[in-house]
Formats: sequence, C-alpha cells, structure tokens
Amino acid sequence: MTDTKRTTSSGAGDRSHVLKALVLAAALAAAAAPARDDSRVPGASKSEVSGHVPDQNRQAQRAPLGTTQTAPASRWWAPGDGVPLPRYVTYPNAFGQLGVLNTGGTIETKGHPFFEPIGQNGRACVTCHQPADAMSLSVDTIRRRWEETGGKDPLFAPIDGMNCPHLPQGDPASHSLLLERGLFRIFLPWPPKAADGSVIEPEFTIEVVRDPTGCNTHPEYGLSSPNPMISVYRRPRVAANLRYVTHQGFGVFSFIGKNGLPASRDPETGLPSAMNLMADARNPTLATQAIEAAITHMQFNGRLDDARLRRIVEFERQIYVAQTVHSGAGDLNEPGGPPGLGVFNVANGREGLLGNNTTNFVIPMGEAWKDLPASDDPEVERRNRMRESIRRGHDIFMFRTFWIRDSMHLNTVGLGNPAKRTCATCHGMHMMGMDIANGWMDIGTTNLPWAREERLDPWNDRKPQLPLFKITCKEGVPPHPFLGRVFYTQDPGRALISGKCNDVGTIVMQQFRGLAARAPYFANGSAATLREVVDFYDRRYNIGFTDQEREDLVNFLSAL
Repeated sequence: MTDTKRTTSSGAGDRSHVLKALVLAAALAAAAAPARDDSRVPGASKSEVSGHVPDQNRQAQRAPLGTTQTAPASRWWAPGDGVPLPRYVTYPNAFGQLGVLNTGGTIETKGHPFFEPIGQNGRACVTCHQPADAMSLSVDTIRRRWEETGGKDPLFAPIDGMNCPHLPQGDPASHSLLLERGLFRIFLPWPPKAADGSVIEPEFTIEVVRDPTGCNTHPEYGLSSPNPMISVYRRPRVAANLRYVTHQGFGVFSFIGKNGLPASRDPETGLPSAMNLMADARNPTLATQAIEAAITHMQFNGRLDDARLRRIVEFERQIYVAQTVHSGAGDLNEPGGPPGLGVFNVANGREGLLGNNTTNFVIPMGEAWKDLPASDDPEVERRNRMRESIRRGHDIFMFRTFWIRDSMHLNTVGLGNPAKRTCATCHGMHMMGMDIANGWMDIGTTNLPWAREERLDPWNDRKPQLPLFKITCKEGVPPHPFLGRVFYTQDPGRALISGKCNDVGTIVMQQFRGLAARAPYFANGSAATLREVVDFYDRRYNIGFTDQEREDLVNFLSAL
C-alpha cells in the first residue's frame, strides 16, 4: 500500500516517484590541494569542481542534445512533474514490493532541484534515480521508457544515453548498452587530472584494442581527440541510504588502508571522505558529485548555486529504500521481524558500524525466523519455509568460508593470498553490505580473464559490447601482482582517476539495499539476475555452493 496516489495531468493514473542523487565531481585528493582557476566551467568557484570536470564540460557542451519528449507513465517520475513525493510509497517488483521512505515527510517536488530539469537536455536528477528502481534505474524501466516515448525521453540523451554522441539518434543500436545492460557512458580525461587540474603522469599506457561503440577512437570524443577522453560504461548507483554511505567514521582515515595513499577530503569540513559514492571514488561528497552530474549528465553550463546544492543534498540524506514486502516471506517491516530488514529498520539504524562480527551483524536478523513450526495452513507453511531460506542465506553470507585469491586491494593488504574469509569480509558495512572503509577492489568484473566476455566462435552471432583496453605498466613501475605487466580490461576503474597500475579494474562496491528493484548488477551490468551474481562469485573463487546454498543466498539478497 502507499500513503498516496499520484495522477498525471493527462489522467494517466496512479504513479509514484522519488529521487536521484545525480551528484557529482571531485576526488580532491589530500586536504591541502592548491587553488586553481576554474574559469573553464562558467560560474564555478575554485573549490567546487575537480580537475577533470572542465574537460568533461567541454565534451558535454559539444555533444548534441537530442530531441526529447516526455510521455506519461505509471511508475516514471518525469522532470518537472510537480507531483508531491509522499513520506512513504511502495512499488511492486519481481520479488514483492520496494519501500521508499522520506524521513523529512511529504515533499513538494515542484521547483525542487532534484526533480526539475537543470541542464539543456531536459534531464533532472530523478531521471536516472527513479524511486521505483530503488533510486537507481533498472533495465526493465529503461526499456519500458523507450517504448513509451519512442526513444525520445531525456533519459536517452546523446551525451551518455547513447553508446557515443555521434551515432544516429533514435536507433536502438545506438543505445544498445543502455537498453540491454542499463549502462551510461562515463567519459573521463586522459591522462588523469588531479584535484587542482594538473596532469597526473600515469604509471601505465593504455591502448584501445576493441571499440564496439566507436567512441574511444572517435576524432571528437575519443582518446586521440583535441580533448582526449576515455569512455567506459557503468550503472547508476543508488541515491538513497546515503547517511550510511557517506559516514566519516569507522574505517575512514586520512590514508586509504588498501594502498596507503591520502584519502580524498570533504572540501567543506576538511575531513577524510569515505570515498564510497561512485564506482571510481572520484567525488568525495554529495555536493561535488551533484555539480559534476549537472555538467556531464545534464549538460549544464552554469552554476549550481549553494541553495540548490543544499536542497539536493538534504533530500538525498533523508531518502531510504529497501525491500519492504517479500512475495514469499511476507511483510518485512512487521513487529518482531528481523531488525535488519525493511525500510523502516534501515532508516532507524546506526551508521558507521562494522558488521563483520557477532556484535553488529551486516544485516542483523536477531532471533527472528528460527526453526519456525510446521503449519496446516499451506500459505503460512510456504511463508515460513521462505523465511527459513532467507535466514539460511544470511548465515551463508556471514559464516560460509571460502578461499579468496588474486584480488587487488584485498589479498594485498595483509590478509594473505589466498585468504579464507566470508562474503561479509568485504561487504562489512552494517545495514548496507558495502565496504565500510574507503577504497576499491578488483574482484574480476572488468579485468580479464574473469570479466564477462562474449564467446568468439562461428556459432555465436553476438559480438562483444564493451570496449577493451590493453594496459602496459611502464618500466620502473612494479607489475600488477596478479596480472603482470601487460593485461586487458573493459574498464580501468579507479585507475582512470589515480593513474596507478595496481588500480586498473578496481571498483568501489555498491550497497545491497533494493537489489530486487534494480537489475542488472555490478558496475558494468554483467550479472542480469541475483542468481548470476551468486554464480559469478562461485566461479571466481571456486566456492562450490550447493544448489540449496545458491537458492538461499538469492532469497536473502532479494529480501534486502
């Protein structure tokens, strides 16, 4: 149920909405970065944007805007819709219902900078951070929106909603990565830029081996253009539960524990940043992220004033999402249920806690759903068996050990290689299931040989969709400890920001909440289902899950 129903002016019926934390820019490395002139970004002050953003702005302003059209839809929050967002609203998904809770109460979206178009292409933050998709964006929603608007929604803007801006607009093939894997183009300058705009000398060379989108070799948008850029393709992250994600507490220090380098700092407070907001940790705060997002994703060429930034950040800090009803287990918010499930428990939880221990579990289950008695009522019996499966999945996540090996910034931080650990070793943030410490890892989602690749044989007519880069660590630089001096990646990840050879392919992990509402998974959308997520880890680390363990893990993840 929902607190309220929304009706469009066109009479399209019930609709529900929420947000996006399209917040963007800065990896502002150490606390005392030298001042710089940001005149290349109109209206920007010296501390508002990271060094890479002016280059991004130049490309964003040259890319076509596209022809946009907004059509009514039952679940879609269109920019400028002006319908109030209720305190609590639910959305159905394949596993039950997602709950979206706004702890600030009902909010008027008319005139609100999260919900209103900011740039030139008709997008708002909410475009890519839809409430029904756990403040992210599912591929099912993307495809539905394509059908509803004939591909003319601002969502499909050429700047990043196409494989490359030069391709024919309106052709599904030009938007294939978005339509098939939910991926947006992320374009970053090469060589990397420091927080002050100075060039970082990279520890490796990068060569385009495969360019199916044509963007990395394009004369205007690519690596050899007058404004050299590398294009990679990533999923939008969840713009909710951010009180946990941005917490500057446990595990957040002046130096990054995984590599010993200085942590990025909050330009307002000077405190070290958790660096968990983005896949490559290039922005330290919600405000800097919002600025970059406006410039890149929305093609904004002005200034996001303090008042609008403050409203965006305030809104993002009061939005929570989590599965609230499970189709098999029932109401996840019911009294006496597991204290780690349901959106109300998420909103009331404590941030900054390590959950990889028996004092504060990652997803606390308490004593609920243990040894439930058999029932003569088939529905109750079915519900109880699912609850027991979810409980077993939790225990597998917390306690099932396996050997983790050859994972950069995990097996290199003193744990040994291999290290006998559990899922909760890395996914240790209490209530969120992401890493509580600042930093990034390579588990094999983007680097070969582990990354998903289409089979190259005469019987497979599907071609590789993602670019492929050859990485060569320069002489005098230690080779990658697990991949050597020459290796291949679909996405260099953090290395596009740091220039470090050992950072190639490393990605900041995402939170676990609202998984049922936002398939596909991993930063590159390489897992279409939760079962594929489990299967990837099983293959990558040779875990040997039984069929029952796989089922229990999927049920557990679907309840988050």
